[in-house]
Amino acid sequence: MNKHALPQTGLAGLTENWRNDVPSGFLVFLIALPLCLGISLASGFPPSAGIITAIIGGVLVSRIGGSYLTINGPAAGLIVVVLAAVQGLGEGDALAGYRYTLAAIVVASVVQVLMGFFKLGRLSSFFPASVVHGMLAAIGLIIMATQTHVMLGVTPNPGSLLSIIAQIPQSLLNMNTQTVLISFLGLEILVLWPLINTRIPAPVIVVLLGMLFAWHFGLDQQTTAAGAGYLVAIPDNFLAGFYFPDFSKITTPAFWEAVLSISLVGSLESLLSAAAVDKLDPYKRCSDLDRDLTAVGIGNFISGLIGGLPMIAEIVRSSANIDNGAKTAWANFFHGLFVLLFVALFAGLIQRIPLASLAALLVYTGYRLASPKAFAQVENIGKEQLLMFVVTIIGVLAVDLLAGVALGIIVKLAISLLRGVWPSNLFKIHFTVAQQADGTWVVKLLGSALFSNFLPLKQALARLDKGKTIIFDFSDGYLIDHTVMAFIHDFRLNYEAQGGQCRKTSQALETFSDHALAARLMTADDRK
Repeated sequence: MNKHALPQTGLAGLTENWRNDVPSGFLVFLIALPLCLGISLASGFPPSAGIITAIIGGVLVSRIGGSYLTINGPAAGLIVVVLAAVQGLGEGDALAGYRYTLAAIVVASVVQVLMGFFKLGRLSSFFPASVVHGMLAAIGLIIMATQTHVMLGVTPNPGSLLSIIAQIPQSLLNMNTQTVLISFLGLEILVLWPLINTRIPAPVIVVLLGMLFAWHFGLDQQTTAAGAGYLVAIPDNFLAGFYFPDFSKITTPAFWEAVLSISLVGSLESLLSAAAVDKLDPYKRCSDLDRDLTAVGIGNFISGLIGGLPMIAEIVRSSANIDNGAKTAWANFFHGLFVLLFVALFAGLIQRIPLASLAALLVYTGYRLASPKAFAQVENIGKEQLLMFVVTIIGVLAVDLLAGVALGIIVKLAISLLRGVWPSNLFKIHFTVAQQADGTWVVKLLGSALFSNFLPLKQALARLDKGKTIIFDFSDGYLIDHTVMAFIHDFRLNYEAQGGQCRKTSQALETFSDHALAARLMTADDRK
């Protein structure tokens, strides 16, 4: 599309595109509301926390962010991090852990703002895709393990992840058949609903049918053996759900571990989601990732101060936003506004939603993160990608999220060394950029181009004039990993969408699989 066809921004964009953005914002609100409630509860926060986050993410962050079609709000990917902070800082006191975690969110938000201000969003490229996918798959497995108990209507004894998993057989023996019916009906709807040609989001049907069955079974009058209710507990007055952070543990190592986890995972997920949404944008607009990270940090600062969860640019809701025809960031604004209006006018309806329906939504989300398809997609790129993927999962499950990601990166670096990359080349790339007489740019890679060293290449390409021809010359390359191949592929799509041309030459390199973006190594003959 040409530049003149781009939707306007600001108030002019609202006037021009409200007919698209208002309906899309409403449909995204229908998806977001139950997910906000479920993510809050799974994170060890009150259900109102996710609603607070969605409102701030939509109404505020949409106005100051650097993206066009992303939806900001709580995400399943942060459940594990936030829950670990609540349990670790609270030491058995859920409310105290919640308030300590709010303080960690506030401090983490300052880190995010500083990262955006100093333009450190580019550092998200340092994390190999398979490590990130492994982290998300591990999060999906943890979500499924913890929410299975909720689907069964049983409250497990507090403990480690392995302890929670080990209690599943006991929960099966003590399950509430009514909540099981509601939750498994919800799962069936989520699986089959895409086959039905309708714009009504599946989560809405799951929640509405869950409310109907909960009323029929009288679940509002029942409790679990541990005394917990089966329905969402939220104050009649939404403002009564505001809690404030407690900074009294700011000097403890556990507090700073929570800060690091929230800022790292939240920033990484948000940046990757925003970049992914740009690829889906029909207008191929490029987000200002540093500005967007700063805006998310500001949103998290306010959210943490009044009791909300941390937010990110959320990929599933953003994809739905695009599918529903959104044109500008005003769709995000209206999504937040509709959430605000709903809790202001119909908060009582939230109290009728069964926890089993929300658990079904989260288990389905967890499955999508850790499905066999996810494993197959990674293996298709290369065996070494599957190794990093699995090692990251094991590290997250056995230790914690940060340890798992670090372990995955270490394995990736070790693989590069075993393939003959010089240690000095791990973090320093060598390449030349030269312009020929006809104006063509030749980018020649020398040695190895890896996830850990390609940022200078990325910056150099960003400075090239638009509308030219760029040739990537791999003839003197030794090892080009999947991360760099994927980057060049995405760069080519964006550059050609803006009127330029890209091509690759002299690929005397062996690939590690049949995948188009698999890592490439200098041939055995050339290595002699």
